[in-house]
Amino acid sequence: MPQGPGAVVQVWVGSQLFQADRALLVEHCGFFRGLFRSGMREARAAEVRLGAVSPDGFRTTLRVLHGERPALAAPDELLQAVECAAFLQTPALARFLEHSLTSDNCALLCDAAAAFGLHDVFHSAALFIRDGAHELAAELALPEARAYVAALRPSSYVAVSTHAPARGFLEDASRTVCYLDEEEDAWRTLAALPLEASTLLAGVGTLGNKLYIVGGVRGPNKEVVELGFCYDPDGGTWREFPSPRQPRYDMALAGFDGHLYAIGGEYQRMTMSFVERYDPAAGCWSFVANLPQPAAGVPCAQARGRLFVCLWRPADTTTVVEYTVRADAWLPVAELRHPQSYGHCMVAHHDSLYVVRNGPKDDFLHCAIDCLNLATGQWTALPGQFVNSKGALFTAVVRGDTVYTVNRVFTLLYAIEGGTWRLLRETAGFPRPGSLRTVLLRLPPGAGGQVASTTPAL
Repeated sequence: MPQGPGAVVQVWVGSQLFQADRALLVEHCGFFRGLFRSGMREARAAEVRLGAVSPDGFRTTLRVLHGERPALAAPDELLQAVECAAFLQTPALARFLEHSLTSDNCALLCDAAAAFGLHDVFHSAALFIRDGAHELAAELALPEARAYVAALRPSSYVAVSTHAPARGFLEDASRTVCYLDEEEDAWRTLAALPLEASTLLAGVGTLGNKLYIVGGVRGPNKEVVELGFCYDPDGGTWREFPSPRQPRYDMALAGFDGHLYAIGGEYQRMTMSFVERYDPAAGCWSFVANLPQPAAGVPCAQARGRLFVCLWRPADTTTVVEYTVRADAWLPVAELRHPQSYGHCMVAHHDSLYVVRNGPKDDFLHCAIDCLNLATGQWTALPGQFVNSKGALFTAVVRGDTVYTVNRVFTLLYAIEGGTWRLLRETAGFPRPGSLRTVLLRLPPGAGGQVASTTPAL
């Protein structure tokens, strides 16, 4: 069997013959890696025959390994992909399935992954179901899957308000991280901020169900806080970690692909294009590809396992770019050009990116929302305008098929359906002044915490 670079192996699956890149199969499939390195007679044969998977499932596997993103809508397509991911031991296909979860397929994928022993897909599907509508769990066929979902914690809507350390007010009880208690319709205190931490112009993000705060400022000269801070809700503890090598503030902070990314920002009144990546295991930062242009406070979002950033350009242009880890490059995705098009917030849902911008003539009380379909590359404007009093829509976070937004007056929940955002319900507003950064965290049972008040006692 040919073994050099570019060598092709013939694979029979049922009655269908596939020509596959041998090196690609060895790199991504544990089954083929073991086969070709085993020294067995089959490893030296001119052809390989697979009897345990379907032709369509193997075709999907090859497409994913070549970087394609096939749309798997039919139940048979999903089941065949799960079967191939398990039998061929293909992590890339398993990750693709995790990133393909929707309310329509999550129960099927959860049951199938449980049956085939794909734990990561099973766990991701179970988390998706736990965060979705109550009816999703009822669609599960396997009792063990239903029990697993029931034992999980749902995501909570968490808000961090703007605070900087100030002499004499370091133990101000308003310097807290809060979460929305949806059962009691109240915002509760989750944790006090570390005394040295500043959330003013800080990057705030999550990775591995931990909250990270990086690069806040203090004082009139915008002195950058030298340390980063990480909160673990399971232990209820903070720990310090190094800040990026390039001091900065007003950056985007994104947890992506097992790492933390500090994107753009500002330092000494200079906007930067630098991007750094933090490896939690190694405890250090390293530079990666710069943004295409200097930018601060950029909106970013993740869809289908991909990281996107929204940049502003002259002539009323919003540009969406994507970071690719393998190429270490920022690639252009789409542009939106029309008056007041600059996006202030971006969230993702399935194959769509929603860019939230000011309303007509810089109307800060309303917002327009434009939707970019990543599959087609087409922009559509959501019908109507959306109330943006005190920047509520700029705090948008998506959980399942629901958008959470908040300001001091109310917390608004929207359902993403039918090409628009439909208002679901109103709950309590955030009781503290200042701008907000919002994330999702899974909190331990009985997180409790006092109800956050507008003027807490010191």
